[in-house]
Amino acid sequence: MPKSKSRHSKSPVSPSAPRYLCEAEVVTGLKPYAEDELHRLLPDHVHVIHKSRREEIPFGYDGDLNALLDLHQSVAVYLAAHYPIPRPQALLGHQHFTTLLKQISTVRSMHPGGTFQTFRIAAAGSNSSVFRRIRDEITDATGLIYNEDEADLLLRVRKADIYPDGWEVLVRLSPRPLSARDWRVCDMEGALNATIAASMIEMTAPQPDDRVFNIMCGSGTLLIERLRRAPVDIIGGCDTDPIALRCAQDNLLAAGLSQQADVLVMDATQLQLPDASLDVICADLPWGQLVGSHEANLELYPAVLAEAARVAAPGARAVFITHEITLMEQTLRDLSCQWRSVSELRVFQGGLHPRIYLLERV
Repeated sequence: MPKSKSRHSKSPVSPSAPRYLCEAEVVTGLKPYAEDELHRLLPDHVHVIHKSRREEIPFGYDGDLNALLDLHQSVAVYLAAHYPIPRPQALLGHQHFTTLLKQISTVRSMHPGGTFQTFRIAAAGSNSSVFRRIRDEITDATGLIYNEDEADLLLRVRKADIYPDGWEVLVRLSPRPLSARDWRVCDMEGALNATIAASMIEMTAPQPDDRVFNIMCGSGTLLIERLRRAPVDIIGGCDTDPIALRCAQDNLLAAGLSQQADVLVMDATQLQLPDASLDVICADLPWGQLVGSHEANLELYPAVLAEAARVAAPGARAVFITHEITLMEQTLRDLSCQWRSVSELRVFQGGLHPRIYLLERV
């Protein structure tokens, strides 16, 4: 688990008066990893503001906003502003509306012209007459078209949460969530959320001399997130589904990483790899819902973890995610002489609460 940082404040105002107030949206359960990434990548520019909500990290920021688009462990990042007003209607006042337009303009200036064509507002009562007036005024001032279902520019309006009173407006810095990776040109049903994959990779404490293998690699999410995180000695993945392997190859190519990882047709229960040859093993195990079945998993899980133990070097790290909690824990008890459980982490994805298991080869 990442160590907590000392640069926290209960006040929304940093002593250094940062240029921007921002907020990162994170996967529930992975806040420590997202916060650790902020400090690791932007150590001199971030001042995290204490907040108890598990899926949000507000922070003062005095760096280049474009650098925040490179965060891998945040779902999205917003430019925030506090409005000392009693109700949203006051946003239509000249001073506050000017500030709101400046927020929107700041975000639009980060991207090529034409990136943002539409916008939407996420707020309680967003269909009220007040918000209809606000969105009409935004359209008149910016030329952006309001689209309630899907839009490039997302604005969130809420009662003050970072500040003690008033209201806050948050404008997402990117036309899509950061979790929607540009390299994902081929998507598969049940594919692992890339933000979760990035945190799984972080849990393995990546080293440049790692020998890494992604069993049941699917569309290659874990492979790509490992390669984007840090140098690696050897890396590869396997799957029995040729369609999944072609998808992984397409995504690796889109990420500019096609020459750095081998993806092979191989059964995860019969790996064609030498004993004790790997330092890191990772997998998004079938959950028995969109992929596989519970009945098949009853035999698959023990076989996969036993085979992973065979190819894992002493002290090797393994990280697995699954929603088959009872089966996974029973399998780990049965294989306790091969795998030691280091940590478990409950996360949220697609309406479910799978768990990430970090293991060490005994």
